[in-house]
Formats: sequence, structure tokens, C-alpha cells
Amino acid sequence: MPTAVDWTAPEPEVIRVTLRAVDEMDEEAKARVLNDAERVSGLADDAGQTALYSVVDDRALLDVIANGHARSLWMFLNRPILFRHAEEVRFTDEKRRGRSWDGFVIAAGCTVSRDQIAIDAFKASLRARFASANVHVDVFERVRATFEGEDCDLVQITVYREGLPDDLLAFDDGGSLVRRAYRPVFEAAMTYEPATGVVEVVASDRESRAEMALFLARDLLGVDFQNEKVPVRRYDLEVLLSPFDFPTDLEDGIERVDVRLLRLMPLDTVGERVTLECMAKAGRTIWSMAEERLGPGNPIDGGWVATQAKLAIKFHPKGDAKRGRTLPLTITMPHGCNLRDQTEEEQLIGEKYLRRWGILADDALSPKF
Repeated sequence: MPTAVDWTAPEPEVIRVTLRAVDEMDEEAKARVLNDAERVSGLADDAGQTALYSVVDDRALLDVIANGHARSLWMFLNRPILFRHAEEVRFTDEKRRGRSWDGFVIAAGCTVSRDQIAIDAFKASLRARFASANVHVDVFERVRATFEGEDCDLVQITVYREGLPDDLLAFDDGGSLVRRAYRPVFEAAMTYEPATGVVEVVASDRESRAEMALFLARDLLGVDFQNEKVPVRRYDLEVLLSPFDFPTDLEDGIERVDVRLLRLMPLDTVGERVTLECMAKAGRTIWSMAEERLGPGNPIDGGWVATQAKLAIKFHPKGDAKRGRTLPLTITMPHGCNLRDQTEEEQLIGEKYLRRWGILADDALSPKF
């Protein structure tokens, strides 16, 4: 640091002197500090904390630290490799079930080889497939929480590969605009669940996902790859076509569940839709609204199928809070749901009850949240 900092001084003084010291750094050093601060902050929220806890063997190391920022900073300083693994976990889990994701069923009970010969063969496959001169592979144990409340054991394989040459605009030391050549680095990730044999692949290139799963099966698991896809989740909204009580467990702190919107399609044509929407302040259910406003023979009475629903799960207030939070869920037939955009806790609650209510069909091979 260009300016000495007395770390034993009162906190406002430490902050003032530290910020001044950063301001006095040269641009390269200042950029490093800011980039490091962004990385630490990136794992300080709920999703980041989940990622940190998913890669540590002894969670007590983090339990005794005061808050999310402090835990993230401690891992950054003291366990830099695990910190990078946590960043990779967050990257992978945030893209699950999205456009960059595919799941495959390979073989259960296998061991992911860490032997250098196997790793080299895996890297050689990647280099040949992507024409990459340089490939880096991280293989590590991790867990993922499931809606049953237990941790699911996984092995994650993160791949960094060098892309083809490219260039970008930049200013040189004299302030002139120039083009600088560089080789971009692309990240992809796979997880293997030994209990089910499910391999999930996150990569921007759809065609490469099956190939990466093949390389994993052949080079690291030592089994054949049949290109069998994980069954796609299916949602069924038929239960919402009549009044439903939405049973819940007391310990989950749910006050009530409301159906805010139903979009319906007649069975005799695909070119028409009717949308029923009942806001929170309406003071009635969507079923009573349909009956009172549209009368007998309304779309909910029969001859129509629900194609989309919006649910609001309202929780009791916690602590001194005056209002409880609300978990909004949008389910679109047959495969769409916004659960993956919610926090981990909300994903677990949502999946638990969508299954219980019969809206989400269970499948033993379908990867859990």
C-alpha cells in the first residue's frame, strides 16, 4: 500500500485511510483491488454463500464468521482454490435448466478418475474438439441441496478452453486507438451425480454438450455413452381448474397460497385463449371470480385446459418484520417454470410443494434443485 494503514485505529479512520491508499495506487494496482473486491462481493449474497458452503468440508470454518462478506473475504484470502471452485459452482447452478444446459443419463456408481493419464486424455479430447491450444480442467467434490432437505453429492468438472484468435479496440500508452490481438477463454462445466448417474452440462454451444458428456464418460468414468437425455420436467395444471386448498407444512411458515392468474385454451381449437386474473386486493379467489363474473359455463367449468398459471406463496412475517415475503411462481405448460430464477431456499420450497400439489410430475432421474 502506498500509504501506511493503522489497522488498530477506529473503523472510520481505517476506512478513510484505506480508500485514500487505493486512490493513490497506479491504475494497474487499483484495477486489481477493484476486481478482487467485485469477486468477494459476488459471493457475499445468498447464492454466493450457498456456493461457498457447497465446496468446504468443514462448514464450521464459515459458521463462526460474522457475515456473508466476511466469509467470502476469508475464503478469498485463505482458501483461494476453493474460492474459485465456489465461483464455478455459482456459474454452473445459475445456468441450470436454462438455454445453456443439458442433462444426460450415463451410469450410476462410477468414480470420476483423477489419474493424470485420464485427465490428459480428457483434455486432449477437448483440445481436438475445440481447436484449443490450451485447456485447464478443475475436478472437485461439492454438494447441492435438494427439496428433501438433504445434500446431494456431486463431482464438478469445470473446463476453461482457449478460443480462436480475435482482436479488440484499446488505447496504447500514448493514447492512440489501436487493435490488440488476444485469445478469449471460454468456461463450461459438468456435474456428475454418482447416486443417479446423471451428468449435467452447462455450455453455450448446444452441439458441444453431448460431446463433452461423451468425453467425460469415456475418459474420466470409463463407460459407454448412449446419449440418453434426462427426462424433461412436465407440469400439469389440471388441479387448478377447481378450488384447491394447497396443503402446506407448519414449519415452512406459509400463510396462504393464491392463484393470481390462469390462462386457458379451449379443447376444440388452438387459436383462442382466455386469461383470468385476480389480484391480491380483490378479496376473492380466481374460481369465485370466474363464477360471479362469467357465470355457469365459464372456462373453468369444463371444455378448457389451463396453459399457464401464476401462484403467489405468501409467508408469515419473520422477526420484527411487518410483512412476510411472497414467492411468485409462473408455470407454463408443459415444461416452463421460473423456479430456477429464485433463491436456493425458494427453489426448495417451490419444488417441494409443486410436487405435493400434483403440478410437477416427479421423476427419479430428473435432477433436483
